[in-house]
Amino acid sequence: MNTDITASAKPEYPVIDRNPPFTKVVGNFNTLDYLRFVTLTGVSVTVGYLSGIKPGLKGPSMVTGGLIGLMGGFMYAYQNSAGRLMGFFPNEGEVARYQKRGFKN
Repeated sequence: MNTDITASAKPEYPVIDRNPPFTKVVGNFNTLDYLRFVTLTGVSVTVGYLSGIKPGLKGPSMVTGGLIGLMGGFMYAYQNSAGRLMGFFPNEGEVARYQKRGFKN
């Protein structure tokens, strides 16, 4: 089974790293990624709390909603960061930063 996404789609932007490791992707998070991550987590905690009011399970449903939002927010931020490194999303900032540091693919 081929799991290489570049086999089915070609990047539209400059490729910084074709197969970035986990640490590089997380280190590449920008302010917008963190904002999305925190916002999704916060909204999920609120929805979990509100959905638990009627049955009287505010605490457990709030924690469950928060954990789901935390995982979803992290995956969304990770997807955007990896997409920029692989050239699937606009990445002008990353290209400039990596060229300034002198990194190659």
